[in-house]
Amino acid sequence: MRVLIIILLVSIVCFARDFSNPQPTFDNPRKVVYSLHVGDMQTINHTLSSMYNILKEYPSQSLKIVVVAYGKGLRALKKDYDKATLTRISSLMQYDVEFIACKNTMETMNWKEKDFLDEVEFTQAGIVEVIERQIDGYIGITAY
Repeated sequence: MRVLIIILLVSIVCFARDFSNPQPTFDNPRKVVYSLHVGDMQTINHTLSSMYNILKEYPSQSLKIVVVAYGKGLRALKKDYDKATLTRISSLMQYDVEFIACKNTMETMNWKEKDFLDEVEFTQAGIVEVIERQIDGYIGITAY
């Protein structure tokens, strides 16, 4: 009997998908902001994969993902970057993932807005955007 209870409890823990309270809704979505400041392709693609994983778990109307790219990570949003990675980014944009580019980094690198994917938004200081999003209740995730 004791073993049966343990198996039942383990099963419940393993298979139950219960979100924290309050539950995410259209009016109160989970909000995540990614800091993309690392430039190597493996890290960028691993970060993109983590976004897909989040999108699988939450209903789309109850989730808001923002990616703020600055420093070396900004290159990933340029039109001349790796085509497969750009395809993944464009796909995420179709799921309403917002990508924001840092103008300070752009100015340092002599890049123009026309060098980036059309759907990319811009902010003057990427790190300040991350700070403000976190103050607004976004959960901060750093590219890894």
